[in-house]
Amino acid sequence: IGAGGYLIATGKMQAAELAAFALYVNVFIGPIDILLEFADSLMKGFTGFRRFEEVMETKPQITEKPDARSLENVKGDIAFDHVSFRYDDDTPVLDQVSFEIPAGGRYALAGPSGSGKSTICSLILRFYDVTGGAVRIDGVDIRDLTLESLRQQIGVVTQDVYLFDGTIADNIRYGKWDATEEEVLEAARKASLAEFIESLPDGLQTRVGEKGTRLSGGQKQRISIARIFLKDPKIVILDEATSALDNESEYYIQQALEKLTENRTSLTIAHRLSTIENADRILVVDGEGISESGTHEELIAQNGLYASYVFRQFGPHETH
Repeated sequence: IGAGGYLIATGKMQAAELAAFALYVNVFIGPIDILLEFADSLMKGFTGFRRFEEVMETKPQITEKPDARSLENVKGDIAFDHVSFRYDDDTPVLDQVSFEIPAGGRYALAGPSGSGKSTICSLILRFYDVTGGAVRIDGVDIRDLTLESLRQQIGVVTQDVYLFDGTIADNIRYGKWDATEEEVLEAARKASLAEFIESLPDGLQTRVGEKGTRLSGGQKQRISIARIFLKDPKIVILDEATSALDNESEYYIQQALEKLTENRTSLTIAHRLSTIENADRILVVDGEGISESGTHEELIAQNGLYASYVFRQFGPHETH
């Protein structure tokens, strides 16, 4: 290459020789580029594989008892019996929290960010273990149950929906792997997805893209709701399910959620108080425990923390 550059600089190379030289350079550089790309991919792949091994070898902190039993014939009663919880530090998140949700009850959690609302839901799913007291479902301490049977009876709809790079049917079937196409379509209808699916050329077989990039926020949320319909749990947890949606999407999602919570025990977390004002009971969490409890009207009449939230969101006329 150095000699070729010299010939070009001194004008001693003919056009044919220049063309041949350029071809030789490409032939020489091509394998080097391939080798560099391979080395880069190899290093990334090796690093990723090592990280994968670390994750797979991590031992879960939450384990089952040797004699753990399956949760069967679930009614859906949930009870927090003097529950306390703290993370690794010494700051308590919940302190002596007690409440009961009867089977089929529609309860809601309200309170400032960081007050422990999501922690309460995580304790029901046993993502964490209580540091004091007990969480019971149908009178049974959840620590005495197998994790699979416990979580099989609980459906969760969150603000952030994760979809896989597959079809709409595949992503709905995530709630029940052996579901038939008829069952998947029925779940989609209940989640107000039928009209959207019928408008697609490939219907249920339409690919959604990585993390659902081809869908809107409302469509992704309805797919997550369809998963829960397909799973058909007795307990449903709604964690800020409509907070990131526009008004039109929120309307359709709210309709789907109304159907979802019928004849099921439900616990809803929401900063938009309009979504929980019809709850059977609202529990106000203040960072240590339940500071207020009652219906929407009862809490407004108390003129406490909940009433102040209503005042900020809707104005003083809603507090009367």
